[in-house]
Amino acid sequence: RKCDVVNRGLSGYNTRWAKLILPRLINKSTSAESTVAVTIFFGANDSALKDLNPKQHVPLEEYAANLKSMIQYLKSVDVTEDRIILITPPPLQESAWEKACLAKGDRLNRRNATAGEYAQACVQVARDCGTDVLDLWTLMQKNQDFSSYLSDGLHLSTKGNSFLATQLWSHLEKKLSALPSLLPYWRDVDHVDPEASLL
Repeated sequence: RKCDVVNRGLSGYNTRWAKLILPRLINKSTSAESTVAVTIFFGANDSALKDLNPKQHVPLEEYAANLKSMIQYLKSVDVTEDRIILITPPPLQESAWEKACLAKGDRLNRRNATAGEYAQACVQVARDCGTDVLDLWTLMQKNQDFSSYLSDGLHLSTKGNSFLATQLWSHLEKKLSALPSLLPYWRDVDHVDPEASLL
């Protein structure tokens, strides 16, 4: 009851494409100044191997530059760096993803070590730009068998999404705790005259 959540999940996109469409998603006319937090969660597609997946691959240096460009754009529309949270790509469970690739007639087109390089670059961009960062790649691998966090070796499973939500909440909670409630708690709504409580 404190704010709206807008999810812009863009299947298959990389930072090269995301930086181009970001102004369509967030701009001054979409009340950017009242935005509490923006998460930027890219890298799994950018880190695809160039030879085997040139369409999604973005070189490491360009990936970092694209993240910086998105941060600069957000700042230009009054979303300050303290409201931006970068999220690194998750780890890759190579054997499971290889099975998924082979089922489509493709070869393994990503490597966990490569995803880790992109995760490190994401963390460095956050340091350089003064934003918050959630290092999902590192956090998920603290669990020896992180495969349960992934549905097919690449995409998050239900458990992986829950893990991300829990980790992200620790970053969001402090940003949201001071906000006033826009609507009353349900027990505080006058059930005889709800208009009196809600309008």
